[in-house]
Formats: sequence, C-alpha cells, structure tokens
Amino acid sequence: MKIGIQAIHFTADQKLLAFIQKKVNKLDQFYDQIISADIYLRLGNISEETNKTTEIKLMIPGSTLFAKEECKSFEEATDLCIECLRKQITKHKDKVRLHEGKHKELANQQVAT
Repeated sequence: MKIGIQAIHFTADQKLLAFIQKKVNKLDQFYDQIISADIYLRLGNISEETNKTTEIKLMIPGSTLFAKEECKSFEEATDLCIECLRKQITKHKDKVRLHEGKHKELANQQVAT
C-alpha cells in the first residue's frame, strides 16, 4: 500500500509520521487490497482546544473510503479515523461477499437447468 502524508500549515515530526504510518499499515490486516492511503493533518485555530484534524482517504478497488476526526492531538484523531475506517472496510467486505454469493447462486441455478 502506498501512503502519502501531508501536514498542512505546520511541519510534522518523525515520531508523529511513524505513528501514523504504523496505524495505517495495520489496516492491511482487515483488507489486503488497499491501493493507497492519503493522510492530511491540519492545524486549526490555536484558540480552540480541539484544533488538530486528521483526514484519511483510502483507495480500494471500486471504492474510496474516507474518515475525518478533530481532537486535542493528532494521535487521538488518527486512532479514531483508523477505527472508523476499520468499520467501513468490514462493511465493504460484507457487501462484496454478499454480491459474490448472489452470483454463485445464479451460476448454480443456470447450471442446474
């Protein structure tokens, strides 16, 4: 999987980038056909407490999954995004399995007749 990380309006340190890379790579455990991931880190108003936003866009065959979270830290926002994407991946896999199952049923019915 190809991972691109962009920090908007600030420079992210290596520890943060490594943390995000590690978390996004764990999504491969749930779905091995992920093509790429684009991660955007934004720093909002300094006056607000939850001013750190993480956006993750996953490209998978036939679809694009997206999650956006705003928290006190980028690590927390990344964790929430990963959890959201994990749920979306599970839902997508269930849809694909259901679709494939229907095709197999139709193929079996056509062979039987």
